[in-house]
Amino acid sequence: MIYSELVSLKNLFRAWDKFSLGKSRKEDMIKFWNNLEDNIFELHKDLKGLEYRHGAYERFVVNDPKKRIIHKAEVRDRVVHQIVFDYLGVFFEKSFIFDSYSSRINKGTHRAVKRLNLFCRKAYFNNPYTCWALKCDINKFFDNIDHCVLFNLIKRKIKDVKALMLVEKILKSFGCDQKGLPLGNLTSQLFANIYLNELDYFIKNILKIKKYVRFNDDFVIVCRDRDFLESIILKFKNF
Repeated sequence: MIYSELVSLKNLFRAWDKFSLGKSRKEDMIKFWNNLEDNIFELHKDLKGLEYRHGAYERFVVNDPKKRIIHKAEVRDRVVHQIVFDYLGVFFEKSFIFDSYSSRINKGTHRAVKRLNLFCRKAYFNNPYTCWALKCDINKFFDNIDHCVLFNLIKRKIKDVKALMLVEKILKSFGCDQKGLPLGNLTSQLFANIYLNELDYFIKNILKIKKYVRFNDDFVIVCRDRDFLESIILKFKNF
């Protein structure tokens, strides 16, 4: 898909239908919908003329159960997030490993738990005395995602300059010192998978670890050898 197709009216209306599903009662959505055609046509004009500017974020706190700070973009920006999410997904989804389960079609937490359960059972039956698991997460992951690193990873697959400019505008809409992604953005979920796909390949191809499951920045490795699990923690940190 070239940029003109990405920002076409047809694609923007499709993105609106997809993005707005289940959100029709929210005040900002109702306001946008009341002038839907004008709003979409104006957004199309800005995107086509490369004059699109990302708006501000609304900040609020949720407890699920851990306290999280969410940043919510304006409706027009979330329509743009939808088209970028779908566009990048075509290029990157097929490169993700099987055992990455966050924000992917036919994946999710339940499938991740089932897969981890399978790994534990296999490790136990091969060695019925001991089965070890190493669980890790990345400290303040979304706050520390480096925009330059992420953008360079995206540029490996995306060659359309205008599409890259749009991606860059979304990246620069949040964070300081070229770091950080907002938890509220749909694109942040995909960006996180693109970023950590490098870690996935490091673990699978370089460290040759088979029993590995990742959900966002939480990941678990199952092994019969506790010493081995302890020895690779520093390798993760260095990577």
